[in-house]
Amino acid sequence: MENKKPEWLRVRYNMREVNAIYALADGLELNTVCRESGCPNIGKCSKCGSATFMILGKKCTRNCRFCDVDCGAPEAPDPDEPRRVADAVKRLRLTHAVITSVTRDDLPDGGASAFAAVIREIREMTSATVEVLIPDFRGDREAIDTVIRESPDVLGHNVETVKRLYPVARPQAVYERSLGVLKYVKDNYPSAMVKTAFMVGLGETRDEVRELMRDVRETGCDLLTAGQYLQPSEDHLNVVEYVTPETFADYAADARKMGFLGAVCDPLARSSYLAADLYRDALAVREKNGETR
Repeated sequence: MENKKPEWLRVRYNMREVNAIYALADGLELNTVCRESGCPNIGKCSKCGSATFMILGKKCTRNCRFCDVDCGAPEAPDPDEPRRVADAVKRLRLTHAVITSVTRDDLPDGGASAFAAVIREIREMTSATVEVLIPDFRGDREAIDTVIRESPDVLGHNVETVKRLYPVARPQAVYERSLGVLKYVKDNYPSAMVKTAFMVGLGETRDEVRELMRDVRETGCDLLTAGQYLQPSEDHLNVVEYVTPETFADYAADARKMGFLGAVCDPLARSSYLAADLYRDALAVREKNGETR
């Protein structure tokens, strides 16, 4: 385990700007993944007037050993939450809204209908583009269809780590199932902009990372982000390695060679890091290649 955090991972930010986001979320009884998962980019995103909303409560039905979100018995979904999320997007004047959730294996559709409702509400109240980051829905294709039929501008599902480390980091998930979510969307909705993310620093090798990237690209996935794993507490997995910015740059170059439309590989990168820029740059690449949505 490496205990000392390198300088490139040390962040500073203006708490006044962060608290403004928190105050709005609290006032609307909303959760942000920025706070619930302890994201290191909260300062940068809040300065840009950006936030990622986490729907369907604060309790996750899974217990991934890298994640800072609480697990346990969740509350019933709040039918008014989609409207409040849209209201927050409107008040923050976001041009690109990112929506994620805890995993809700207790719900028949895994929470897919809630994602669909949020997309509809944001579209009715704002002109923002909408990015959703969905759980695997236990591979339920009908649930995936429920979300993708609302035509989110970006549909994300994270593979999180290399195949070998799934039993350690994601014991309730399946590597092939996550790849299957990405592939199903691209096979059945080829114009969809599909995205995934993963962490490094858990003990994976560079060859394993490149294998993961090739596996993801073979699904047709368009966008990729990769970032450094940071241990939320002593109860979580240890950091095995702090990966250098130079290695992240190598991964980004590999992604471009593999044909991804865009990739953000950076020690501080998370799923929604620079999400709007990544999406718009990918659109520009599509237009340059003569592709249409």
